[in-house]
Amino acid sequence: MDMSLEGRVALVTGGGRGIGKAIALALAEDGADVAINYARDDAAAAETVGEIRALGRRAEAYQAAVQNYEDDQQMVDGVVRDLGPISILVNNAGIASRGRSVADTDPAELERVVATHAFAAHYLSQLALPSMRTCERGDIVMISSAATKGLGANGAPYNMAKAAQEALAQTLFKEERANNIRVNIVAPGLVETEMGKRLVKATQGVEDLRQLDASMPFGRVCQPDDIANVVRFLVSPRNSYVTGERLYVNGGV
Repeated sequence: MDMSLEGRVALVTGGGRGIGKAIALALAEDGADVAINYARDDAAAAETVGEIRALGRRAEAYQAAVQNYEDDQQMVDGVVRDLGPISILVNNAGIASRGRSVADTDPAELERVVATHAFAAHYLSQLALPSMRTCERGDIVMISSAATKGLGANGAPYNMAKAAQEALAQTLFKEERANNIRVNIVAPGLVETEMGKRLVKATQGVEDLRQLDASMPFGRVCQPDDIANVVRFLVSPRNSYVTGERLYVNGGV
């Protein structure tokens, strides 16, 4: 049994950069046609689409605010029209909270962060299910965070959003198992992305993530490909029996 995703269509939100881009390319390498969603960066999205097509796979980019149901509906309809039924959905798009205490959190920030991580994952899962149920197999992967393990101080909007996203996954896998749809959670720790760099600069004053390598598990900061490789297993034929699980990708810390 191999990792082949030949004949399958994937939608990866936040797929133009960082973890999302790594996942999109990994799925394409394994044979899937890939739709990527992005919010603002047209150039990054176009570059990712070009790299996927260079692998011999079909690819399209869709600009949409994932926290907006109407945007999501138009995007899912577009993917099905352009590429075919969605059999892999990776809810990856996300934003960070500003690291303030509950007492000092702006209500607008709370709404924005929870909507981006939790509402969007619900909207897109709901919208993708009708076409996914027509496929031989379906997979939904939530890219959560190791933050849900500790739920540390000064991050309530993000902690709440990711906890809600995981609750969605734990509910959804029970509902869709009979339709041969697997739903799993991948929870990274610190990853070398633009968001990770901004986080470390804001919280530790570190300009270069490479400075943290010696203090990290296995002597390096986690890379986007580390996350992508877990996702590509979960959605592959090699995973026939794992659903409803959370996999931490944080070096065991």
